Amino acid sequence: MDYSFSLLLILGFVAVVLLFEGIYAYWNDTRSPEVRRVAQRLRAISAGGHAEGEATLFKERVLSHTPSVQRLLLLLPRVHHLDRLLLQAGSSGTVSHLLAASAFLALCGLVVGLVLRWPGPVILLVVVGLTVLPLLRLVWRRNKRLHQIEAQLPDAMDLIARALRAGHAFPSALAMVGDEAQDPIAGEFKITSDEIGFGISVDNALNNLASRVPSPDVRYFVMAVIIQRETGGNLAELLGKLAELVRERFKLFAKVRVLAAEGKLSAWILAGLPFCVAGAVQLLNPKYLSVLFTDAVGTKLVIGALVLMVIGIFAMWRIINIRV
Repeated sequence: MDYSFSLLLILGFVAVVLLFEGIYAYWNDTRSPEVRRVAQRLRAISAGGHAEGEATLFKERVLSHTPSVQRLLLLLPRVHHLDRLLLQAGSSGTVSHLLAASAFLALCGLVVGLVLRWPGPVILLVVVGLTVLPLLRLVWRRNKRLHQIEAQLPDAMDLIARALRAGHAFPSALAMVGDEAQDPIAGEFKITSDEIGFGISVDNALNNLASRVPSPDVRYFVMAVIIQRETGGNLAELLGKLAELVRERFKLFAKVRVLAAEGKLSAWILAGLPFCVAGAVQLLNPKYLSVLFTDAVGTKLVIGALVLMVIGIFAMWRIINIRV
């Protein structure tokens, strides 16, 4: 019997087992859902910021996982606004991911335009549109998430008020919202509760909440709690009244939105109709609109029309954007 061959098989089996064990251990320590969830919580807490002189217990939120790219992004002006936008949208990506997606889409639009031999202004318009597309999608996600938080805020304030009436402390009431409410508001209140638990003052933790969630209703809640802590009073009754006020504001906003629905539909039709007609004409008779892109006067007319349309869209948006 060849003992060397058997020993080789045993060693090969052990090597394969150890290889898979090492891969699993590396994935479990760096890429598992638990690690990602903890890392996201830490990044969210660190992005809130806190006052100087308090304990710094959380790692800083990074703009990129590559150190060289991180240093390069720090040189860009207002880059932390993009990072804050990612946080407010509930995205787990970084600024480098956002910029890479914009650059990739812009490159794809440029290549398609050059291959299909589109006119220069059309290529420029497509490239600019694809470049800002990830940013627009991020803004849409941020607005949707803020709307969900505003809708959940009255119930959260009622829960805090009931907890205070039952004898719980305010930090404990915040922790109850983080444990019993639904996301996304549960995650935000859980971060605030964790900040207080790690030594950050209640006022600074609430201010961090207001900076992470730029909503007027959340600011009202934060200001009400901070003023009550300075002047005294019945916080449970105050939060109950504030929750009722926010609910009534939402009812009024729903009525206004129904009344403004016809105006919004008209605005969408007026804004999209020229592009739809131009696209249909271009498909049916490509030479009909070619003079607008080949002649100098035609190019000026197209640019002037686009500028006037942007002004008209902005005016219609201001008319139908009714604040309550």
